[in-house]
Amino acid sequence: MFGIVKQAISGAQILFVAFGALVLVPLLTGLNPAMALLGAGVGTLIFQWLTGRQVPIFLGSSFAFIGPIIVAMQTWGQGATQFGLLVAGAMYFVVAGLIKWRGMALINKLLPPVVIGPVIMVIGLSVAVAASGMAMGQGGGKQLVPYETSLLLAAISLATTIIVAVFAGGMLRLVPILCGVIAGYLAAAVLGVVDVSGVATAPWFAFPHWVSPEVNWAAALFMLPVAIAPTIEHIGAVMAVGKVTGQDYTVKPGLHRTLSGDGVGVCFAGFVGGPPITTYSEVTGALMITRNFNAVIMSWAAVLAVILAFFGKFNAILTSIPLPVMGGIMVLLFGTIASIGLKTLIDAKVDLMAPRNLVIVSVVLTCGIGGLTLKLGDFSLAGVGLVSILAILLNLILPPARAHDGIPEGQDL
Repeated sequence: MFGIVKQAISGAQILFVAFGALVLVPLLTGLNPAMALLGAGVGTLIFQWLTGRQVPIFLGSSFAFIGPIIVAMQTWGQGATQFGLLVAGAMYFVVAGLIKWRGMALINKLLPPVVIGPVIMVIGLSVAVAASGMAMGQGGGKQLVPYETSLLLAAISLATTIIVAVFAGGMLRLVPILCGVIAGYLAAAVLGVVDVSGVATAPWFAFPHWVSPEVNWAAALFMLPVAIAPTIEHIGAVMAVGKVTGQDYTVKPGLHRTLSGDGVGVCFAGFVGGPPITTYSEVTGALMITRNFNAVIMSWAAVLAVILAFFGKFNAILTSIPLPVMGGIMVLLFGTIASIGLKTLIDAKVDLMAPRNLVIVSVVLTCGIGGLTLKLGDFSLAGVGLVSILAILLNLILPPARAHDGIPEGQDL
């Protein structure tokens, strides 16, 4: 009995570490936080079942989909967006099948760092304007919170997040987003910006509101390429967890199984109305600190997430967080995503003096951040989806870089 209680407490600790990022994505995109908890919980349980409960991984809301979800919600509505997210889960099965068939060699050829790096940068930078707008208290072209108050709240949440991320130690360092949101929320409450009327009227226990997915292939084709970056992120995360635990999960249970488990979780989350789920580096950090590698604790974290999804007042509190508080977090978050893309290029030592590499990165960044749209009749493709396809095609078409292909100093492309 004591062992079970100890596992449950360890699971609660894992959920606490992942919680800030987990609920942040639905709050930023307009999806239901309760469904994000439900999707993450059930998705993690599915992952653990398909992998034989061998890998200590908790799956939470994916930051890579924030920008595309915002665009899709504004363009097609929530039902069509959910369908697009559900279909995006198919990309995980495609990559899993390719790895099972040909190993990582084919993936590395199709998706080298020069492709993945700039695409990840676009994911972060394409919604930078939205982050600044929220920090200023603006939404839908209107000033929803007074400008001066908004900047103060955004600064408090941003500064707290930065201080915790840079200066805190131990477990506290793993929850900078959660600390930033709490500090911003408390400041907003003092300034009288928080509307708690919804919290008072919300029931203690309630079934999360479910929106039925609506078949929309334009939304599906828009979302499908977005899943490329998270699938690669998943592979890196599984390898990172393996280094921490001393196990090679790419062999047992195998990347094809871990990717399939993640993919089923993404499909489920999209079906119920939560954001797609992915592996969390915060959880890996918690494993390093606690040295508790038992995958059962991830199942406990998942069960607790499912239970929280049915607490009506808890979810009402989440939705009462003021816009500029989230905006302050977004200013750092989206820049961090872009920095990860830049780090991908640096770690792989991609030579940007080589014309082919410079062309790929330049085209992807300009088209992605500039909002280039490809329209073919009623079908349109833009953002991360478009630049992902462009990057893959350019990488396959352009000849490999040669040692003497660098641009001589003082000359233009």
